[in-house]
Amino acid sequence: MPTVATIDLMHVDSQTFPTSYDSIRHWYVNRLHEHGDTHLGIGWPDQEKAETKYRIMLELIPPNQPASLLDFGCGPGRMLDWMKHQPPWSQVRYAGLDFNADSLELARRKHRSTRFIQCDIFRESFDEHFDYVVMNGVLTMKAAMSFEQMWEYARRLIAATFRLANVGIAFNVMSKAVDWEKEILFHLPTDTLIDFLTSTLSRRFIIRQDYAPFEYTVYVYR
Repeated sequence: MPTVATIDLMHVDSQTFPTSYDSIRHWYVNRLHEHGDTHLGIGWPDQEKAETKYRIMLELIPPNQPASLLDFGCGPGRMLDWMKHQPPWSQVRYAGLDFNADSLELARRKHRSTRFIQCDIFRESFDEHFDYVVMNGVLTMKAAMSFEQMWEYARRLIAATFRLANVGIAFNVMSKAVDWEKEILFHLPTDTLIDFLTSTLSRRFIIRQDYAPFEYTVYVYR
């Protein structure tokens, strides 16, 4: 099995790694300030579709299995809002992580006994381990970044979260099998992704595009 590439998250060469991922941060901050703790506030146009994405993310974990989960890029904890009413995942021990303090303040108000972590793993050290890590919506938006900048950012995040996971990770990106592409979204060819996964992380993965026509979700296992 391929081994995870060694990536020094705390000492990134500014000439090769873009700091423009801050444009993603600003996009989500603006959505939250404009729409509050709603599906629009996290960038999803439809609540029902947002809940479908939560289900797909959580199907990474076998139902009714005790497991620890890191919701990486958790925002105001809306996936946890939904999880609370889903028996198949009632035994999951949830923690959330985000770099937006305002989102985490909302999440903590709703879920006072849940751990929410404020961290930017490219600027701060984070090395805790969980059975599973999910990134819902973290890699669908590229905002002002070019494709090349976003792909570099995505590779680093996928590798970093895989290092935190004892069993596996899930993330979603926009599909290339579309009639047109939106400039601010990250449309990633599956062959490009597969080359990266098989050469760097694992040959054990599942690609799902059975739930939405314009994006796909990937499960990567150890």
